[in-house]
Amino acid sequence: MKSPVLIKRVTVLTLLGLVIGAVVGVLAVGFVEAVLWLNDVLRIAPDTSLRSPNSTWATVITIAVPTIGGLVVGLLALAMPDRQFLGPSDAIRAAQSLDARMPVRPGILSAVASVLSLGTGASVGQYGPLVHMGASFGSWIRRTISSDRSLGTIGIACGAAAAISAAFHAPIAGLIFAREVVLRHYSLRAFAPIAVASTVGYVVDHVVFGRDPLFQIEQHIVASPQEYLLFIGIGITGALVATAYMRAIEFAGQVAAKLRWPAPIKTAAAGAALGVVALQLPEVLGIGQDVLRHAMSGDLYSASDLAVILAAKLVLTAVCLGFGFAGGVFSPALLIGTLFGALIGTGADWLLGDQVSHVAVYAVCGLVAVTSPVIGAPLTTVLIVFELTQNFDLAAAALISVAFANLVGYRIYGRSLFDVQLQARGFDLSEGRDKVMVQQHTVRELLDGNYVRRRAAVSLGSIRDALAEGGHSEAFIIGPSDHYIGTLSVQRLLKLVGEGVPLSREAGDFAEPGRVQLHPDTTIWDAMNAIQDFVGESIPVVEEGKLVGALSESAIISAYLDIVRGVRREEHAAV
Repeated sequence: MKSPVLIKRVTVLTLLGLVIGAVVGVLAVGFVEAVLWLNDVLRIAPDTSLRSPNSTWATVITIAVPTIGGLVVGLLALAMPDRQFLGPSDAIRAAQSLDARMPVRPGILSAVASVLSLGTGASVGQYGPLVHMGASFGSWIRRTISSDRSLGTIGIACGAAAAISAAFHAPIAGLIFAREVVLRHYSLRAFAPIAVASTVGYVVDHVVFGRDPLFQIEQHIVASPQEYLLFIGIGITGALVATAYMRAIEFAGQVAAKLRWPAPIKTAAAGAALGVVALQLPEVLGIGQDVLRHAMSGDLYSASDLAVILAAKLVLTAVCLGFGFAGGVFSPALLIGTLFGALIGTGADWLLGDQVSHVAVYAVCGLVAVTSPVIGAPLTTVLIVFELTQNFDLAAAALISVAFANLVGYRIYGRSLFDVQLQARGFDLSEGRDKVMVQQHTVRELLDGNYVRRRAAVSLGSIRDALAEGGHSEAFIIGPSDHYIGTLSVQRLLKLVGEGVPLSREAGDFAEPGRVQLHPDTTIWDAMNAIQDFVGESIPVVEEGKLVGALSESAIISAYLDIVRGVRREEHAAV
């Protein structure tokens, strides 16, 4: 590659990461500040450990705010495609799609709805909306400078990385999240801009605006080697908690879909239910940062408190998300996992006596054990812990919990909630990027006129001459309106002649329908599976009974290999 071209590409990639990181960092701060401002104005207490005064006015406010918030969010949903707000799964899909494009207007509406949901106390997460918002900006900025698809996927990943980095003050985790969850590959070409975006996002949030990290933990250590058995247990049981959390979200969505209520009424009903519970348990409101900190400190909640808040948070998050509030699953998973780990930690002394670590160690292990199966990012969750705490001992404990949580979680649920959501929408990443990319191409792209087709009324002799002239071994026979009747092969003609059938007979009387037929919209992936049982020269492509073309096995295989090679080039691109 010539030096001027190389310098231009490096410059473009670096500037892309720099601009996306800076803007997304500012957007992330603005998003969080808007939520906190709404919480303050609407009296959603920032310290959920402080109960509201026992008054009629406090009761009305506690119920009315999330109810009205749900009504407004439900009205916004009416303006969304499929009446669904967008999230990280949509960013993943865009990054793995041919055009790598994320819509602007639905993205803005989703961000606004998320601010309103969190601002009015809905039990949803803020990190999912931040990731989608960052990815949307990355996609938009790429479209303003280039039509290169691979640059589009890098732009989406840069936005996601900057959002995670700014939210958690964890630039390395932001980089890994973008590659582990969004891109699903580790090309060198993508590394530099994503690293720049993640670092700049962190600098903007932490250095420029001076925001505090999600949580701060003292330098606790693991008190005894025997505790690693408990950390393994937290990983295994944490996967069960994560699965229950994800299944609850799915179930709530199914229940909401069966209700023939207008979308705003569904969301308002979820808000009302949340408000009623919050009268006695205000910890369920919002993302619960204060609850998380108190659970890690071990100085406020008893074991029964932790269990009650955990169960309530899990159920109400599922209700809020299933019934239409806009928000993510990341933050609630962090809180649920922290509560679960702290709950285990409060009883650890029953098994180990005095040789027990601080409850914060168990809370962190629970945090990663529940969160990593939900978002499908084991490395990211461990790095978040390490970067926030700078505690290698704590990161090692988290690592063992994450390992077992993902082993179990994958077996009983799947890679992540995002992947399961995409699979339900026909976008299956379970067998890797190759399959996804191949499924986005259809046989319609391969059709050409290099085949023999004749009307049913022509003679067998005419078919023989046409095949000999064109060097083909098969002819496709059509009836009125190009209706596909069947195929006549050279072998079939020779057999008919050997049986004494006159060549003057009409071809339509002897055509045999192909055992394998394709539709123009059949994907290359499905076509590859279909030709496993095919014997012959070409496969007929039929649409609404009409013959629209034919494809050879080699054309399908060549198209498949070309797509896979393109995927490999993207994954191994240097600059």
